Amino acid sequence: MEIGKKLKNARTGRGFTQEDAAEAAGVSRQTISNWENEKSYPDIVSVIRLSTFYSVSLDELLKGDEEMMGHLEESTNVVSSNKKLIAAAAANIVVLALLMILSGVLPDNKILLVGAFTLSCVGAAALLYQIIKKI
Repeated sequence: MEIGKKLKNARTGRGFTQEDAAEAAGVSRQTISNWENEKSYPDIVSVIRLSTFYSVSLDELLKGDEEMMGHLEESTNVVSSNKKLIAAAAANIVVLALLMILSGVLPDNKILLVGAFTLSCVGAAALLYQIIKKI
């Protein structure tokens, strides 16, 4: 059974409305509806709050739903996210240093400089993407 069905069954089994659940989880009623209809997934803090509110174990709510487990793993894996951000920043610094060295050594080779500049822009875009994703 998927997380949305489990959340809805736990809520209705205890006689709570979506408004009750929303208040307990600190979200809107529409958010509860989206979770129950599997239009979006709750974060781990909300799942814990609802688990407590419904008096249902986390195992009961989460086990068996591979998609939800993947979502939680991805959203809570801070170490992996930080490693990607550091790698993107390091790559950007290396490319910028290479661009500065090449512009001094080969000032007449425009094609090489344009290529290095393009690589630098790609590195900056990757870094910006990782920063935005982290926020």
